[in-house]
Amino acid sequence: MAHRISVYLFITILTSLAQATTVREFTRIEGEGESVLQGLGLVLGLNGTGDSGTELIVARPLAELLRRNGNPVASLEELANTRAAALVMVTCVVPRTGARVDDALDVRVSVVNSASSLVGGELFVAPLTAAVPGGELYAFAQGSITVDDPENATSGTISGAARFVRDVVTTPPVGASFTLIVEPQYAGFAATAHISQQVNDAYFLTTDPLAEPIARALGPRRIRIEVPQVERQQHAAFVGDVLGTDVVPSRLGVKAQVRADSRTGAIVVDGQVEISPAVITHKDLVITTTIPPPEPTPEAPLIERNRWASVATSPSPPQTTRVEDLLAALKRLDVRPQDQIQILKLLHEAGKLHGQLIIDGVGS
Repeated sequence: MAHRISVYLFITILTSLAQATTVREFTRIEGEGESVLQGLGLVLGLNGTGDSGTELIVARPLAELLRRNGNPVASLEELANTRAAALVMVTCVVPRTGARVDDALDVRVSVVNSASSLVGGELFVAPLTAAVPGGELYAFAQGSITVDDPENATSGTISGAARFVRDVVTTPPVGASFTLIVEPQYAGFAATAHISQQVNDAYFLTTDPLAEPIARALGPRRIRIEVPQVERQQHAAFVGDVLGTDVVPSRLGVKAQVRADSRTGAIVVDGQVEISPAVITHKDLVITTTIPPPEPTPEAPLIERNRWASVATSPSPPQTTRVEDLLAALKRLDVRPQDQIQILKLLHEAGKLHGQLIIDGVGS
């Protein structure tokens, strides 16, 4: 007689210490920012799931591709039966740190026309330009596609596909001063005041209130940094020191966050998010037992399988555990990322998750 027994994961008590991180994690230099490159490309090698060759929007670039490679077609009708190619939009997000010649960044590709799937396809060399009319050429993209969702395989990513042939410079020059911009999720007077104080204390190695400050909070998001005269010849080292100054997240006055993307299953914990005591059961946490148990032999040993994982606890209040410990336990149990997100959502709705939960960019 076989029994199926649900297994429960207990989350009990754990205390945590506020950990210091750096100014770099919470701010950017004014003028820095991500930029986007774009281009149209052809995905080849599709097994009958591409665009129809009768559609001129696809037939024309495919015919041009063949012509440039020494195999011109007499007329577009010759391409009528092909479904091995798809017209796609290619985009590349350049980080705020910019990109240099020979750097390689990921790109995203999305079907433009009627192709039903990009599975098995490879992006032919596609030029990437600035996302403005007549934008300058910065990179070329090429490579095999990894689709986002096999059941809706009309978009995907290519790792390291964009090879840069021109620098993308996003950091403004630093002169006698520069401004730090606090990221929106951390904005507040408490944040700018704490970061300013930490920068001043670190530079002067003192908490003397009479010392001339180099950092001044100008509002809930802006901090002005004056570069001392002695540092202006080596401003790169000075800027690095400012961005590397320790910051205590708990003193920024913002709620810790958990960010999740239900499409990719990515979960990012920002800050010290804690969970109150709770009991979680999951549909896949199952043990199968056989009664009576078989007699083990060397040829047929008795194998015992358990589907449980512990979360480290401490007996001192407050009665909480870190969300990182919960996610680590769920990972050991092979719980799918999408199911982990659902568990976090239920904990938040039950008032057990002490932090902001943001799923697909929407906070709750």
